[in-house]
Amino acid sequence: MRHHNKNRKFGRKKNGRVALLRGLVLSLIKKEKIKTTEAKAKEIKSVMEKIVTRGKVDTLASRRLILSKLYNQNTAVKKVFEEISPRYKDRKGGYIRITKLAPRKSDGARLAYIEFV
Repeated sequence: MRHHNKNRKFGRKKNGRVALLRGLVLSLIKKEKIKTTEAKAKEIKSVMEKIVTRGKVDTLASRRLILSKLYNQNTAVKKVFEEISPRYKDRKGGYIRITKLAPRKSDGARLAYIEFV
C-alpha cells in the first residue's frame, strides 16, 4: 500500500527521477517558463519554492545548499541569488504559477506551463 508516499515516481528509478527533476529545475531557472506535464510541474514547484525561499538570505551556507541541489551549476545559482530571489523579497511564498494546457495529442498527457509569478 502507498499510504503517506507523496513523491511521484514517473516510472523511473531514483537516479533517473532525481536527474529529471534537476534538469527541469535548471531549465526553469534559465528560461523562467517551461512547458511540461502537469505531474512534473507539480513536483518541480515544491523544489523551486524551497530554492527561492533559501535564496532570499544570501549566506555562504545557503549558496552551498542551493549549489548542491542544482548539481554545481554556478550560473544558475548566481541567477537565483541576483535576479530571481530579490524579486520576491516581500513575498512569503507562492513564487511559482502552474497554468494548465490542453492534453498532448499523441498520448493524451495533461500539459502545463510552469513559470515564476
